[in-house]
Amino acid sequence: MSDSKDSKEARAKNKDLGVAMALLDRLNNRRLPFAQQLKKKVDQGEVLSDFDMRFLKKVMEDSTEARRIAAKLPQFQEILTKMTTLYNDIMSKGLENQKKAGGKK
Repeated sequence: MSDSKDSKEARAKNKDLGVAMALLDRLNNRRLPFAQQLKKKVDQGEVLSDFDMRFLKKVMEDSTEARRIAAKLPQFQEILTKMTTLYNDIMSKGLENQKKAGGKK
């Protein structure tokens, strides 16, 4: 029985690694470059557009899966923490810029 259990655990870990690799690929090729653009934008005092806000909302919704994977694969915890901090910084600075602009876009 333990061989069957070990086999199931190995398959689950391989699946998690596959999902993690897909998430990292998406992060490296799409999300991180756009997040860096948004960070530069808000650091220059600009407000976030509706598109920018939808992007950030989608990222936060998708982070549930990333957190699940990071809980099982601790080597991904640091990158998850850094990205969460980056997104929170963007949202905080974007809100600050929005308030300074008088709530107008």
